[in-house]
Amino acid sequence: MVLVWLLAYSAASAQQDSIRVEERKSKKEKPDYSSLPKNPRKATMLSAILPGAGQVYNGKAWKVPILYAGFMADIYFIGYNNQRYQVFREALFAFDEGEDNLFPSLNRDALVRNVDYWRRNRDLTILLLGVIYALNIIDANVDAHLSGFDISDELSLAIEPSMQQFAAQNQSLGLSVKLKFK
Repeated sequence: MVLVWLLAYSAASAQQDSIRVEERKSKKEKPDYSSLPKNPRKATMLSAILPGAGQVYNGKAWKVPILYAGFMADIYFIGYNNQRYQVFREALFAFDEGEDNLFPSLNRDALVRNVDYWRRNRDLTILLLGVIYALNIIDANVDAHLSGFDISDELSLAIEPSMQQFAAQNQSLGLSVKLKFK
């Protein structure tokens, strides 16, 4: 009797253990990236750690100089706008204290407008730096997702000049974009 009870108890606990293992596996399931040539998560993490690394991983190294040119230009404009902001701010402080400033022809309202203008420009260029960083990450992720996209030979895109005649004497020139399915 005891032997039958032990066998039934061990079988029931083994079944419960296998159910628990299956529940853990179902909760920890990750997306299957095996069908994609590039891993989007890896590309995203690489670009987040070092901007441009995800593009290199995706095989699009030509994007890296464009990315860093955007970073350098934005950093330059952050410095320029901050320098102009500081100059006008000091001139405003000097004006308020009754001292001579660099802009004797400007009144207090004009100095305040300039301080606000250059501060706003500086702040917007700082935000632009964050946007460039975010676009770098998004580009790496999207490019990794699209690396497995099959482009068949049955699609073609043609850009051709076109000439339209609207009335008896009115003609217009332009470009037409044609998507052809073969």
